[in-house]
Amino acid sequence: MTPIAPPTPQSHLSTSQDSGLRTRIVIMGAAGRDFHNFNLVYRQDPSVEVVAFTAAQISGISDRIYPPSLAGPLYPQGIPIVDEADLPTLCRTHRINQVVLAYSDIPHSQVMHLGSQALAAGADFVLLGPESTMVQASVPVIAVSAVRTGCGKSQVTRWLSQQLRQRGLRLAVIRHPMPYGDLDQQRVQRFASEADLRTADCTVEEREEYEPHLAVGNVVYAGVDYDEIAAQAAAEADLILWDGGNNDFPFLRPDLHIALVDPLRPGHETSHHPGEVVLRMADVVIVAKVDAAATADVQRVLETVRSHNPQATILRGGSPITLDQAERVKGQRVLVVEDGPTTTHGGMPYGAGYVAATQAQAAEIVDPRPFATAAIAAVYAQYPHIGPVLPAMGYSASQLQALQQTLNQAPADVIVSGTPIDLAALITVNKPILRTRYEFADLDQPGLAAVVERFLQRVELAGDQHQAT
Repeated sequence: MTPIAPPTPQSHLSTSQDSGLRTRIVIMGAAGRDFHNFNLVYRQDPSVEVVAFTAAQISGISDRIYPPSLAGPLYPQGIPIVDEADLPTLCRTHRINQVVLAYSDIPHSQVMHLGSQALAAGADFVLLGPESTMVQASVPVIAVSAVRTGCGKSQVTRWLSQQLRQRGLRLAVIRHPMPYGDLDQQRVQRFASEADLRTADCTVEEREEYEPHLAVGNVVYAGVDYDEIAAQAAAEADLILWDGGNNDFPFLRPDLHIALVDPLRPGHETSHHPGEVVLRMADVVIVAKVDAAATADVQRVLETVRSHNPQATILRGGSPITLDQAERVKGQRVLVVEDGPTTTHGGMPYGAGYVAATQAQAAEIVDPRPFATAAIAAVYAQYPHIGPVLPAMGYSASQLQALQQTLNQAPADVIVSGTPIDLAALITVNKPILRTRYEFADLDQPGLAAVVERFLQRVELAGDQHQAT
């Protein structure tokens, strides 16, 4: 565990009991929501002391320091980031008053297991809600969220961006954070080209979110300090699109909030935190992937949406899949690479790559496990639900190298990539890589396009504002 300075001598009392003492807080996170909650709620509050962040879900993000430049003058030494496994010891050793849960896409049962650890160690267990943690932008905001990772948020956001540009609007996309590198340098990030991604040394997981937006002409903002990010994005845009991460609720206060549910995972609309919050607060709920799901599962999800958010507009969307050079797959041994977050903490056993390969009549789907390096084998051990596919792990250079080695060792004729990035541009493999592509399809008439038109009229952005870019 990263050493933390011991607390100053004091009794274990909250500031509500003794105003002369600072409430000692630990924020549980995964390098995203945790930093945002700190920046917005705690950074300038002299009545509290954030003793540490804990890290989970993402490899290699603990044993760092949240730097003083971001932590502010109340934290001249910064704030240590330690492994979540150290939480009970941390609470007892440093007499923690409150543990704040600040990450997403975890089962409701796990939320309370974490809460039980905090409570047993003598701390209160706290969840901060949307009203406490949303930034007010100076331009209208459309937010896209989901009840689970991998529902298709970015597809919908890209579709929206094209609809909006056709109306002559300037827009900026703000992505949910993924600050896995130098936090000082990642305070505010703006991506407009492939060169920007290389300069920022983006991980595979970051590229999976940014590259498709750049390909359709979107400027993408991300980083650590979302007050600053929102201000800079608004300075060049008539409207902001929030492209959420995991199943989190928006960091920016939305003027229109769209949430996706996934009939390929019926029941997950209300099984994970904070996905159920997203479902209940959305203005519009899109039942995605209805072109791939069983009719009974679509109906089950529709019923859940109606019962939990009866005021929402409910729409149906598709996610048609295409495969580059599909004829090269028929009769071949195929190794499938899938989007990392979707198949790890997103809980999906496979994704679009597996569907594309089977539709193209692959002779065999090669299971990567026997050929996995130690680093990749550890991912399978952590997420045993993963099917015969290879998650595109690349949170570090060593992990990307392990991915490359696993692909080269596997006895396959061709690789089908379901990750939305150009994987061949990042690694060198001894097999051809064929890309799977998938975009949102608006299946209702009137559908999402009509919702967008009404929204633009409401916020008085209906006409051409500028030359379309």
